[in-house]
Amino acid sequence: MKPINGGVTAARGFSAAGVHCGIRKNKTKKDLALILSETPAAAACVYTQNLVKGAPIFVTRQNVADGYARAVICNSGNANTCNSNGIEIATRMCELLAEQAGLSPSDCIVASTGVIGQPLSIAPIQAAMPALVAALRHDEKGGRDAAEAIMTTDTVLKEIAFEFTLGGKTCRIGGIAKGSGMIHPNMATMLVFITTDAAVSPALLQQALSEDVTDTFNMISIDGDTSTNDMVSVLANGMAGNAMLSDAASEDFAAFRAALNAVTKHLCRAIAADGEGATKLLECIVTGAADQNTARRVAKAVICSSLVKAAMFGADANWGRVLCAIGYSGAAVDVGKIDVAFGSGAGLISVCESGAGVEFSEERAKQILSEKEIKLLVALNSGGASATAWGCDLTYDYVKINGDYRT
Repeated sequence: MKPINGGVTAARGFSAAGVHCGIRKNKTKKDLALILSETPAAAACVYTQNLVKGAPIFVTRQNVADGYARAVICNSGNANTCNSNGIEIATRMCELLAEQAGLSPSDCIVASTGVIGQPLSIAPIQAAMPALVAALRHDEKGGRDAAEAIMTTDTVLKEIAFEFTLGGKTCRIGGIAKGSGMIHPNMATMLVFITTDAAVSPALLQQALSEDVTDTFNMISIDGDTSTNDMVSVLANGMAGNAMLSDAASEDFAAFRAALNAVTKHLCRAIAADGEGATKLLECIVTGAADQNTARRVAKAVICSSLVKAAMFGADANWGRVLCAIGYSGAAVDVGKIDVAFGSGAGLISVCESGAGVEFSEERAKQILSEKEIKLLVALNSGGASATAWGCDLTYDYVKINGDYRT
């Protein structure tokens, strides 16, 4: 497996586009994205667990119930959530795309992201649909235009692609993501669209995605808020020519899962690093847990702690906040066995051993914690299970961004 360029257009048979249709006031910001497969594709999705859900999620669930789709249509700038005509608008978006692209409305995955509770007019989307379809490209620019069009408070474009082999056939998989705020573990956590030319049955595609998110997207937290609109979707059109993956125990399915995980992990780190107002990527690595659930619970508790996040912003090696988070995580741990260390490109420093503080240089710790990527290493020393969670520091700018988000 090797990284390649292209994002969602790296896989054979996929094109993409992004245009400004007028939902967003800033005319330099694209706000309508499209991804299209030349042929029907197996489709898998996972959705937010927030009880308040955006209208597009209900429409998408209905459209992919048969396990197949051909397109993704997504607007930014308006979440189409808590609107009386939300379902109607989301359905109409699919119909407009179908009319222009020559497919069925039920072939569409539809998504929206932006401000909640504001009416979404279909007029700008309808007016821009011919230009959006005409702008479809199979190259890197098409993928990047789509990635740009789904961004809201994101400061960087998020995309990745890999090439891998299944049964002697070269396959490709790529993805784009948006996510900067209102991100917290409880699938989903943002919008992620993944495409692959591998041939995978809808059932195995859904299995691969559902199992993958447990240790990837469900292990991110920016601010503790679970969004109303978020989903991760995968389209697999089979144009690589490999034998259809239908056996969960096969080596090829394991290889596909590894490629999918490479995409999702990269996007997880990109989302966490681009948290609203963030200056640092935080990665909590828990080892030595009695079981997987304990490892996940501890990692999430640490990465979700506002006090830990604030300490990392200030490059303060306040390891007591890490133990505090572990203590209220609900995980059954032996505090007397816990070791904590902080690491970065500047080095590694132990700050706690067997549940108690150890002497360390505050100056050295500050140097380590002043880097852009910080590792919080927690050893529970009670077993062989491990887990990783991602997040970011909590800064003044997070409050500024969210204090006037609508205005």
